[in-house]
Amino acid sequence: MTRSVNRWAILPIVSVALLMVAIDATVLHIAVPTLSRALGPSAPQLLWIIDIYPLLMAGLLPATGTLGDRIGHKRMLLLGLVLFGLASAACAAAPSPEWLIAGRAFLAFGGAMMMPATLSILRLAFDDPRERAIAIGIWGSIASGGAAFGPVVGGALLEHFHWGAVFLINVPIVLIALPFAWWLLPGRRGGEERPWDLPGLLLAMAGIIAVVYAVKQTTHAGADLWQAAAIGLAGAWLVTAFLRRQARAAVPMIDLSLFRNPGIAIALAGAMVAMIIIVGFELLLSQQLQLVLSLSPLEAGLRLAPVPLASFLASPLTGGLVHRFGFRATLAASLALSAAGFIAIALLPAGAVSAAEIAGFVAIGAGLGATMTAASVNVMNSAPAHQAGAVAAVEEVAYELGGGLGVALFGSLMAVLYQRLLALPPLLEAAVPAARRSIGEALLAADALAAPESGTVAAAARAAFSSTYQSVSLVAAGLLAVTALAAVVVLARRRVVQPG
Repeated sequence: MTRSVNRWAILPIVSVALLMVAIDATVLHIAVPTLSRALGPSAPQLLWIIDIYPLLMAGLLPATGTLGDRIGHKRMLLLGLVLFGLASAACAAAPSPEWLIAGRAFLAFGGAMMMPATLSILRLAFDDPRERAIAIGIWGSIASGGAAFGPVVGGALLEHFHWGAVFLINVPIVLIALPFAWWLLPGRRGGEERPWDLPGLLLAMAGIIAVVYAVKQTTHAGADLWQAAAIGLAGAWLVTAFLRRQARAAVPMIDLSLFRNPGIAIALAGAMVAMIIIVGFELLLSQQLQLVLSLSPLEAGLRLAPVPLASFLASPLTGGLVHRFGFRATLAASLALSAAGFIAIALLPAGAVSAAEIAGFVAIGAGLGATMTAASVNVMNSAPAHQAGAVAAVEEVAYELGGGLGVALFGSLMAVLYQRLLALPPLLEAAVPAARRSIGEALLAADALAAPESGTVAAAARAAFSSTYQSVSLVAAGLLAVTALAAVVVLARRRVVQPG
């Protein structure tokens, strides 16, 4: 009886650690306007404040998974909790954008130490295949739904506290979780030792960051496009060098042979696209709600709530749908449902909440949640037993890389469209050049002007961003539809292992 109680007592500890990591990927989205007023970051700095966390995690996850095998997953989780708590306190006290970017980088190190350890500990604790499937299903729901809930949590905190509260809330959670983790988590190692590939780790991180940096630089007025292209090509070369190194390694951090299995490859692609969409969309929607519709952070978070709620409710049901209808049909239907939701909200006029908007948000949340859960189920069922750990690590990389790319791609697309759609009289254009950089800077510039120029700048900025919101929503719908079609075509002629 003791064994059973201890085994299930592990799950909430692991879930708390995972939830902190997942929420911190998006909790800042709702804080963008408040943060901009407090620290005054430039547009590139603001994107890096949000983006450095998931991008560094994506580069670190394969290596921290290997390190957990060497020093033990319990020790890895405990060290990650400590670092995450310290980094959260540093972020909460940040006096400048540069400080906050550095703090978010250390948060990424802590999160990367915890995330693979949580899954490995569950695999060690749950020997029975059915119980393990339940535990991993809960893990997957938290990993996907936690990111969706980030803006809701952020909005609730910002309604009553300083912006630093979105980080400071982690500190007491860490202090409570640490003693329970020390007492209850199993101390066994996760598996046999694997070599620590520091050069490979550096290649992956440098390549990913260089490519994303290049993408962001091309969106800024006056940017040196040749320099951005050179940095992007250098990043692509580094990523290619990393992949070649993995292909030659006797024990690689990422086993590239896994991608020869179409079920695994399509599942990982679907999971990455879903994360790109949900993280990028919440960044877009939080600014639409606060800067265009003038909602408070709490009101904006509550307006967003149907997305994560639908995701959490759909995720536990998805395994049964995969079992009954197959992975291909479930994945394609989930992606199509999300695409329909984006089309619906793109066609709605900006304004008060409506039943049509709620239905669109529910379709988006349910579709994306089902996509990620279906992908996780199929990945675990398609992988050979001896490669389950390697596949899990690759899936986590897909989640985090998708989150980072979501901010980079959606943020860059937002910037380009907003700059092109903003229409100001020539005299005002010359007087407030900052208005073209972002809607946040435009509204700050408008506040410094006298009437009626102030109202003209603010109205033009809000109109441009509303059009941007609609256009980006349609782009998201198109990306989801293309992914759904690719899943149907690629899997149509291939046998995909089904759970059961």
